[in-house]
Amino acid sequence: MTTSNGSAQKGSTLLATLQALGISPSYSRPRVSDDNPFSEAIFRTCKYRPDYPAGGFASLEAARAWVLGFVAWYNTEHHHSAIRFVTPAQRHQGQDHTILAQRVALYRQAKANRPSRWSGNTRNWTPIGAVTLNAREQTQPALAKAA
Repeated sequence: MTTSNGSAQKGSTLLATLQALGISPSYSRPRVSDDNPFSEAIFRTCKYRPDYPAGGFASLEAARAWVLGFVAWYNTEHHHSAIRFVTPAQRHQGQDHTILAQRVALYRQAKANRPSRWSGNTRNWTPIGAVTLNAREQTQPALAKAA
């Protein structure tokens, strides 16, 4: 859970509740609106969907129904540039390696058939490794972070 260091978030009741639920609080950095780029990215994708209700949701049930549809679309239809334009479902099911290998073959064939159409290399279809948030911080020893 990300908090903004506001007075309500510093209250011992909230902190005690988070700890009781096994949630580690994360505090945003001052004056940084995009401290969690993954959540910011999903919010933007959500808001720019054509069916996003600009005037808000009519009810809590309507909001829940819309979010369920959005999550289904996001995981099974939306091709993500950060994971080489496969869907999260394809990646989690281990299908991305096969899909990306097929793309490599297709692009090589297309380049061989019409080399004049290509001014350089084809797109990089190499499967990516882990996608992490704050990867640099996660690799540092715990003692170095405390200093």
